[in-house]
Amino acid sequence: MTARLLSRMMAPLQRAVNNLALRSTVVLVNSANKMQRLQIKMLGGEAKENIEHFEPYGFTSHPKSGAEGITLFFNGDRSHGVTVVVADRRYRLQGLADGEVALHDDRGQKVHLKQTGILIETSLDFEVRAANIKLHATTSYKFDVNGQGQKWDGSGVETWQDNDIAKPHHNHAPPEIP
Repeated sequence: MTARLLSRMMAPLQRAVNNLALRSTVVLVNSANKMQRLQIKMLGGEAKENIEHFEPYGFTSHPKSGAEGITLFFNGDRSHGVTVVVADRRYRLQGLADGEVALHDDRGQKVHLKQTGILIETSLDFEVRAANIKLHATTSYKFDVNGQGQKWDGSGVETWQDNDIAKPHHNHAPPEIP
């Protein structure tokens, strides 16, 4: 068999393999359906619509236009594809330590599971909804609102206000929360 004949015979297989997984860019998002649908653009400017976006159970997002994805085409057939992951390097948190995890968005809001604890950060409102709320602290509990607050610890309660000196600890015996 000549190299030329072998190359011709292998061409369809090579095209199918080359079309299995491709980088894509999100153009539009339709998140109204049970399975989110994307309009994407691939290398060479080829556009595809109604690409299903598979997301991990319990996590969802509405990617911004310009986010990047990995799109799979089964058997190399571009008539039906699925995007299995979408990332956005423009907003990605950087510098996480080994093993840390974070949820974040394009506005700088984040829930960061750090090696030293959990940090929730937002410049917007923070709301908790629940039938009952219980907070447990083993060492101390501190809150501050515009310079007014309290610190509860094993020594008692310390209070402070704007234009006032902190009041020293006074003993307390709050009920323990089960």
